[in-house]
Amino acid sequence: MSKNSYGSGRLPREWDLTSEEWEYVPLRLPPDVTRVTASMRLAIQVEFGGWELSRVRVYTDGSRRVLLKRKKSAQHIPDPGI
Repeated sequence: MSKNSYGSGRLPREWDLTSEEWEYVPLRLPPDVTRVTASMRLAIQVEFGGWELSRVRVYTDGSRRVLLKRKKSAQHIPDPGI
């Protein structure tokens, strides 16, 4: 995965993914995912994956781009599979 792309599109320019302290994972939620469902999916990642919500962008077609972050650690924890 390159720094500025994922899924079928690109990340917004202001979403910088370079950090010595944090690791990031960008997600795309399609337009058919309701706000409640998106909230529940992200809450599961926060609870069990140690992720924090960093940024969310909602587009006119109803899709969402989400950026999750967590402190880097020596242990490998799998990326979210939303």
